[in-house]
This record gives sequence, structure tokens and C-alpha cells, in this order.
Amino acid sequence: MELRKSGLKAYQSLNGKIVYLENRNLFSLTGNLIKVLRRLRNRRPLGCISLTDRDGRRVLDIAASMGSPTLEELVEAVSREMGVRFDEAAKTVYLLWKRGRLELLEEEPPRTFLSYAGSLRSLWFWSVTALTAAVVALVLKVSNPPLIYVRYVMGSLFVLYMPGAMLIEALYPRGSDLKPLERLALSIGLSLAVVPLIGLILNYTPWGIRLVPILVSLSVFTEAMAAVALARKYKGYRLWLRGVSA
Repeated sequence: MELRKSGLKAYQSLNGKIVYLENRNLFSLTGNLIKVLRRLRNRRPLGCISLTDRDGRRVLDIAASMGSPTLEELVEAVSREMGVRFDEAAKTVYLLWKRGRLELLEEEPPRTFLSYAGSLRSLWFWSVTALTAAVVALVLKVSNPPLIYVRYVMGSLFVLYMPGAMLIEALYPRGSDLKPLERLALSIGLSLAVVPLIGLILNYTPWGIRLVPILVSLSVFTEAMAAVALARKYKGYRLWLRGVSA
């Protein structure tokens, strides 16, 4: 089973149990566990295996008692202690991670801003940058069908969501600060407030309210807020990492 190839180490912290990946790829564990879940789904309904609070606490107690187990050791211990199959134990560990009771971190986590910016934790930032660049290219280069319709869709997303979303990320960098629905509603609401404000400011500049000045202004604002959010996320990450290492 591919899951056994991923080495993990489990540690305790004030916030719960911390699991360290040896291979630096956070998605590898997710992919391996999802493969386990798919095999499990083929055998019986997924709902047949549920994670109760009692099961979760028992798994965390097992992880705490083992000191620094690898992923294979942790899952096998859960399987042995709870009397379930290996894939069921893997699903339990996976669900604890998805619910935030088990956190994943590389064995050698990024410790500088540049390494943090280049890690998978900052993938959202580069996605925003790529989306911004794509919108700029579409607006400046595309004027005929069928790509004009892609321009309409991405342009609407860029104007009605991205400015407010990045402002919210800068104000509330932690995912637990707001619920997803609250974050979505505030992102749209703030976008509707920020875009007219930027247009009002441009009205008193030599460039005026024209396509290119508006495009550049929104791009600069979105990227600036994304950079602020990235810096604040890194600051919070360093404080959390310091608490784990203490």
C-alpha cells in the first residue's frame, strides 16, 4: 500500500498532536489516504465507518503515548489498539487531520519568509498572482470570440470577488477567524465597496476612469493585499512553529 511509503512523525503541542511529513509534500499523504478511502468505498458504503469524539480522543491518546511514530507505525497502532483494519485506521487519521485535530507539517518546515513563500502553504498566493496575470492578459489581448467569453467570466471574478477576498485575507489571515460562508459574503461585499472607491480616486488623477488605469489599479491593490496576507500568515506560522519547537 502506497500509504506505507510516507514517513510521518507525531509530536505533541499545546494545540494538539502535530504530524510531520518526511518527504516535504503535503499532498502525498492526502493522495495516499484518498486512495485508501476509494478502496474502502468499493468494498462497503463510506458511511459505515464514522469518527466519533471518543474514537478521535483515543487516536490522539495513542499518538501521544507513542512519542514520535512514523505514519505507518501510527496507523498500525490505531489498527491494533482499536481492532480495525489498516485502511479504516488510515481513514480515522485522515478525518482527524481534515477536522483540524491533527495537523500536518514537513519534518523540515520552512523557517524563512522566502522558503515559506515557495512552499505549498503559499500555493494560494501564486494562484492569485497567476489569475491576476491571466486577467490582465485577457483584457489587453482578447477582444473577439470565443475567448471574449472567458474574459467576461474571469473579469467578473476579478472585479467582484478578488479585491475583497484579498483584503479579507489580509485582515483575517487565519482560516479559523471566519467561516467559509462569512468569508465569501465579506469578500463580495468589500469588493463592491473597494472597486468604486478606487474608481473615485482615479477620477481625480490624470489617468481618469479608463480601462487600463482601472485594470492596473485593481491588479496592484489585489497583489498588495495578497502580499500583506502572505506576510501575516507567515508571522502567525512562525509563532505557531516556535510553540511547537519549544
